[in-house]
Amino acid sequence: MSSIGIIGAGNIGRAIATALARAGIPATIANSRGPESLADILAAIGPGIAAGTREEAAAKNIVFVAVNWSKLPAALAGLPDFVGRIVVDANNPIEGPLFEPFDLGGRTSSELFAAMVPGARVVKAFNHLQPHLLAGDPSSEGGRRLLFQAGDDGAAKAEIGALIERLGFAAVDLGSLAAGGKLTQFPGGPLPALNLVWFS
Repeated sequence: MSSIGIIGAGNIGRAIATALARAGIPATIANSRGPESLADILAAIGPGIAAGTREEAAAKNIVFVAVNWSKLPAALAGLPDFVGRIVVDANNPIEGPLFEPFDLGGRTSSELFAAMVPGARVVKAFNHLQPHLLAGDPSSEGGRRLLFQAGDDGAAKAEIGALIERLGFAAVDLGSLAAGGKLTQFPGGPLPALNLVWFS
């Protein structure tokens, strides 16, 4: 099993950590304030999730990034080249309290994000569900809750798809980072916040 790091301990980062912990998958989570600030969060999540530095989380085989859009450059600045490791873009180009969208110059947020993580194989995923649904039981409605993903590297998407399935969700591949990322981007895309369930 690939090692997993999470950069960002806000609502989405905590939800991802909770989903991993529920499935018994260990991970290292980091924030901008240091590992010692995460004690209460770790206690709420449960065993299997450890606090680490940003550099420790970024060194894992799969790295989730879930940070307020305006703070992304600082959160990723100075990290070494990802040299082919998978980075999951779980971000949206909007943040409170006014939730006004950022001007992306006609590009998708994932395309801009990819430029901040040199060497990474970027997969857009885990950003379209509300945190309580991401952290909750994916089979609570009788089927499996859908999680979308998009990216330009087929092997990376296959690995993240397998992880999504292991977490109990149903993985749906939306295609390339540009096309698929646009569908799940909030605001603007048609899929964010939709709680869709796969029945088989």
